[in-house]
Amino acid sequence: MMILIAGPYRSGTGDDPAKMADNLARLEDIAVPLFRAGHLPMIGEWVALPLGNRAGSTGVSDPIYDEFAYPVADRLLQHCDAVLRLPGDSKGADEDVRLARERGLAVYFDLSEVPAA
Repeated sequence: MMILIAGPYRSGTGDDPAKMADNLARLEDIAVPLFRAGHLPMIGEWVALPLGNRAGSTGVSDPIYDEFAYPVADRLLQHCDAVLRLPGDSKGADEDVRLARERGLAVYFDLSEVPAA
């Protein structure tokens, strides 16, 4: 399955780049065991951040960031089979779960719930 990993990225960071990098690292840490279980992990920021950078974004507080951040996740979910929602407050991750459920996708809340491929 292609599984979108959803969890805090910007939430609770005060837009501190170091804290956002730590959050991204936590998302990426889960990607390795998902891959080893036979799945294709996906993180929205892996797509949104490079797109925003190429479009001229200077950071998460500018309108170019908003042009890509949430729309990328929405488009990715059109191709994903499931969402793995990691703990922590996150409006974006909550929206990913809402959209996944609306589209009939599986939603997991712990790595142990994800079946092996």
